[in-house]
Amino acid sequence: MRLEAITWERLTDETADRIAGLTAADGGPWLRVAVDGAPAAPTGELARDLAEALRVLGRPALVVAAAGFWRPASLRYEYGKRDPDAYYDRWLDTGALWREVFDPLEPGPGGTGRVLPDLWDPETDRATRSPYAELPPGGVLLLHGALLLGHWFPFDLSVHLRLSPAALARRTDEGDRWTLPAFARYEDEVGPGEAADVVVRMDDPRHPAWHRPEP
Repeated sequence: MRLEAITWERLTDETADRIAGLTAADGGPWLRVAVDGAPAAPTGELARDLAEALRVLGRPALVVAAAGFWRPASLRYEYGKRDPDAYYDRWLDTGALWREVFDPLEPGPGGTGRVLPDLWDPETDRATRSPYAELPPGGVLLLHGALLLGHWFPFDLSVHLRLSPAALARRTDEGDRWTLPAFARYEDEVGPGEAADVVVRMDDPRHPAWHRPEP
């Protein structure tokens, strides 16, 4: 994989330009973009920066955090609080994401554009009760978080913030290092570095480099 050094500002601007020029694969009026990466990677920051860059280009954008669709603690911790396989397979409520985020952006009568930005607060372990957000036609969904690829979500573009295993271990908080086997499994089973449309290597976040095959 050929990597090119880049600044975060240029990466944001060029990725936003690419998104703005896309046509949804399903022919619908909304685009769906993934910003994928481990918690040690700034997926939320990049998603918010992309949203702002898209708004400058005249494209409304909605940022959704995948962690807002984690299952309640009683389900996440069914096999213990530090089970990497449960973290990989069970924490993310993919059914809720389909129902509340992706289905409303489908073309046809069911596509209302009314997206629920979050469902569950993992800190308080309570429903967020957030109001629905209206994403107008031409709008862009930016879903960010960990382990997003490999679920058959209908992304029109995916960006993966890549950390080598050593960098991931170094930058993961001590209390979260039990999740590292889940990310090793993700590499083996999904291969996000090959599956994503845009890959950003950020072992040193001050000096990112990217690979972005032209569409």
